Amino acid sequence: MLHSGATATSAAPAALDADKAAAAAGFDANDKAAIEAIVRAYILENPEIIPEAVEQLRGKQAAQRINAVRGKIEKPYAAAFAGNPNGDVVLVEYSDFACGFCRQSVSDVARLVSEDKNLKIVFHELPILSDESRVAAAWGMAAAQQGKYYAFYKAMFDAGRPSQATIEQAAKASGLDMAQARTFVASKQADEVIDGNIRIAQQLEFSGTPSWVVGNKVLNGAVGYGELKAAIDEVRSAKKVAG
Repeated sequence: MLHSGATATSAAPAALDADKAAAAAGFDANDKAAIEAIVRAYILENPEIIPEAVEQLRGKQAAQRINAVRGKIEKPYAAAFAGNPNGDVVLVEYSDFACGFCRQSVSDVARLVSEDKNLKIVFHELPILSDESRVAAAWGMAAAQQGKYYAFYKAMFDAGRPSQATIEQAAKASGLDMAQARTFVASKQADEVIDGNIRIAQQLEFSGTPSWVVGNKVLNGAVGYGELKAAIDEVRSAKKVAG
């Protein structure tokens, strides 16, 4: 009963606003009724426009959310990026080293880096699956400080699920200064950056990892090389038209 009452109350101001708009446009009650009938008939005959409109609205809302934090998400922590540092398109990945779908996407990232010489891929840590993945994320950021993030990213996913042994294996394989990395991991800075990433993930309504941002789109999950490339191409084409 409460929900129904709230709906009726919220509908009343909308009807009044419509009446005022019709009057301001010079339409009388008969004109307004005719327009409403035409619109209703069109929607009933073309119901596919409803999900199209909903999808368009969602896209606009996603773009607004992305634009509010674009400066933060397209800027890597230290050197946590791969590809062209001055690329014309930025693909952002939020991932968790304990995530199997993230591991599945490593080959897609490598292919994009290899084939697209004008692409910049920015990586952000989003360790949500385990305490160990948060530790691995901190080591990833330590690697970024040493300019070796992408090497650690590949080595960590190759090593398997995060553990003390696999993290150390990946750190050594990527050539980290271990003492320097341990000092950073023990600091508060890593936690602060990770917590900031989690807040942005919530703001952008990610459904899990990996999550990707390119242009005004959010892509959730291991969407595959084809979908990532199509999204990158779409952004690049839009820039050419705008330019």
